[in-house]
Amino acid sequence: MLLIGTILLVIIGIIHSYIGEKYLLIRLFRRENLPKLLGSDWFTKRVIRFAWHLTTIAWWGFAAILFVLSNPGVNVKNETLIIIAVVFLLSGIVSLLFTRGKHLSWVFFFTISTISYYGTTYTN
Repeated sequence: MLLIGTILLVIIGIIHSYIGEKYLLIRLFRRENLPKLLGSDWFTKRVIRFAWHLTTIAWWGFAAILFVLSNPGVNVKNETLIIIAVVFLLSGIVSLLFTRGKHLSWVFFFTISTISYYGTTYTN
């Protein structure tokens, strides 16, 4: 059953990002009345886009956790913490690149990633 959830989360993530880009975000960004943050709507568009795709990354992280739980290995805790570290590392990279560092969420995402990875190495 957990494998079915894993597969569904991967599929819905793909559909969410593709359909969102094609039918929602592009149309939304054509509007002239988007809020102008930091002097233009460029930052607004980038934040909306990276936040949209972070949802997909999070869902894929949940899919990976479901996969681990469907066939637990020797150390489920470490495997789960590694997944969390990777999800937040990717989230930080997406935030950093999409907004060119102007949205400071990347600082927190990288910190969470580091703490999660640290948990696999230095805690019981």
